[in-house]
Amino acid sequence: MATQNQDRLRSHFASLDQTASAQAGGWDSLWETATFLPWDRGAANPALIDLLAHPSSPPTSPDANPTPGAPPPGPAPAVDLPRAVQDGKRRKALVPGCGKGYDVALFAAYGYDAVGLEVSAHAGRAAEEYLKNAGRGLEGEYEGRDGGEGKGKAVCVVGDFFEDAWLKEVGVGPEGGFDVIYDNTFLCALPPSLRPAWARRISQLLAKDGKLICLEFPTHKPATSGGPPFSLPPTVHVELLKRPGEEISYNEGGVVVATDRSPGEGALVRVAHYTPQRTHDVAVIKGVVRDCVSVWQHA
Repeated sequence: MATQNQDRLRSHFASLDQTASAQAGGWDSLWETATFLPWDRGAANPALIDLLAHPSSPPTSPDANPTPGAPPPGPAPAVDLPRAVQDGKRRKALVPGCGKGYDVALFAAYGYDAVGLEVSAHAGRAAEEYLKNAGRGLEGEYEGRDGGEGKGKAVCVVGDFFEDAWLKEVGVGPEGGFDVIYDNTFLCALPPSLRPAWARRISQLLAKDGKLICLEFPTHKPATSGGPPFSLPPTVHVELLKRPGEEISYNEGGVVVATDRSPGEGALVRVAHYTPQRTHDVAVIKGVVRDCVSVWQHA
C-alpha cells in the first residue's frame, strides 16, 4: 500500500513529461522550497556505512528476504573495493543524485575524492552547505576512516548525468573515470524509459577495475504503484547491466522479466549480492530488511 508521501510524490511528477529535462525540473522545484523532501533520511544508508567499514565481511540480515530475486540468508562474499589511494593518487567515487551529500562525505572520509552529482541547482547548493562541515555523522562515520591517508575531497557539481559537461569540472574524462560509483536512490527515481540509458552511462563512467555499488530500493513496492520511487527488485539491475543500453522486457504487470540473454558490450557482472543487516527504516517491512546490496564490475 502506498504511503501518503509516495502518493504526493507520484502526483507531483504525474503531470510531467517522462524526459530527463522535465523530470529534472520536477526535482528542482521540490528542492527550491525544501518543505517536502521525503527521501532525505538525514544520514548515509547504514548498509553503505557497514560495507565500507567491513568490506571483507559485510554484515547481513539473518532473515529471509521475500523479495523475488533476493539472495538467501548467509554470509556476504568479501567485496574487493579499489583502494582509496593507489600509487600516491586518490581514487574517485561518484554518487549520482547525491541530495545533501551524506554519501559523498562518507566516501571522502575513507580517502576517496568523492563527487556528488545533482541535476537540481537548489539541491547542489544544499549539498555545498552540508559538505562544508559534515561533522561526525550519527555514528562517527565521517571521521578516522582513511587508514592514515587523510580525507579526500568532497564536492557536489550540478549537471545532467547523461551529458558530459559536468565531468570537466571534476577533471574526469567521459569514459572510465570513476573507481567507485554508488547508486542509492538514483535509478529508482528515473522513469523506467530512462533505465537503459542509465545502464549505458554507468558502464561508460565506471573505470575498468572499478566497482559499482547499488542499494536496491524499493524492492517491496509493487510495480503497478508507479513512482518515483519506482519498484526496483534485483531483476532490474541484472537485466539492465548484462546489456547496457538495450531495452529490457516487462510483463503485463510492469514487472521486469528475467531472460537468458548473454552478456553484451560493456556488460557488468555481479560479484556480490546480499541483504544487509541494516538499512533505513523505510525499507524494513514487518521487521524484515527488504533492501538488497549488489556490487558489480566490468565483465
